[in-house]
Amino acid sequence: MTDREALGCWEVLDRECVADASPYLKLHREKVRLEDGRVIDDFFTLEEPDFAVVFALTRRGEAVVIWHYKHGPGRVNLGLPAGYVKDGEEPLAGAQRELLEETGYTAPDWRHLGSFSVHGNRGCGKAHVFLAERAERTAEPAADDLEEIRVELIPRAALWEHITKGDVATLGAAAGMALGISASGEGRGE
Repeated sequence: MTDREALGCWEVLDRECVADASPYLKLHREKVRLEDGRVIDDFFTLEEPDFAVVFALTRRGEAVVIWHYKHGPGRVNLGLPAGYVKDGEEPLAGAQRELLEETGYTAPDWRHLGSFSVHGNRGCGKAHVFLAERAERTAEPAADDLEEIRVELIPRAALWEHITKGDVATLGAAAGMALGISASGEGRGE
């Protein structure tokens, strides 16, 4: 048996919703039993909708990125097209919708790069990351009324500098860029 196989899961003994701001957020208080038998009476988890993150590349190898204000970090920063997956919507359809709405771009080639829990202990929704290749502008952006967005094309290789110098302030965008760069060849020395 490997070390990984020997690990156990926590058992949820009780779960109570203590705050409901649906459809955006629910806070739950859980009573959990750890694998060593200890019981934690007040372990809090967050429930948020899943969201899609899109790393889109043009035929010339430029990433379709956006500059926008994000209230979490409290500043304008470099990001990727992203947004909530609607009820009943497949993550890929949500990713395609977000790319078109926020940037006016569409792409014929899509690849799922993974789905990830945003916060390992609290939950906070799942990020579905996609690579869209051969993207081209086919419409005007139609972002929602809460967000002003400036679309920019940046050479794929230049994104690492933006990440390391702090232009990217959200984990979803940084992870989406890193996964996209790697999956599209730059990270493998191609």
